[in-house]
Amino acid sequence: MSYVDGFVIAVPAANKQAFIDHARVGDGVFMDLGATRVVECWEDDVPDGTVTDFRRAVQATADEKVVFSWIEWPDKATRDAAMAKMMEMMSDPSKVDPRMDPAKNPMPFDGKRLVFGGFAPVVSLPD
Repeated sequence: MSYVDGFVIAVPAANKQAFIDHARVGDGVFMDLGATRVVECWEDDVPDGTVTDFRRAVQATADEKVVFSWIEWPDKATRDAAMAKMMEMMSDPSKVDPRMDPAKNPMPFDGKRLVFGGFAPVVSLPD
């Protein structure tokens, strides 16, 4: 069964193109590690809630937009192997894929406010 990693990020509105450029380069690493699809979505209709909402989840400021992203994997084992490879790259600078090197492809957002998690689909249409 497929597996999905989901992400919510606050990105300065002025960094929209920088974010797109960053994603176009970096997301290829996930595809090379076995992802079947990567989707990056820029805020369009994100209402403020009365208890919680996307903006609060990432502590977005007035000059930031919310990005909702996901990576689809064929299964959890492929995802786990890919994430292990990513952690290996991040812990050993000699193994970092240049597409993920912060010096060559800096994150145009505050990574400390990135919300993420892995999810096992329970309903998927059409199937």
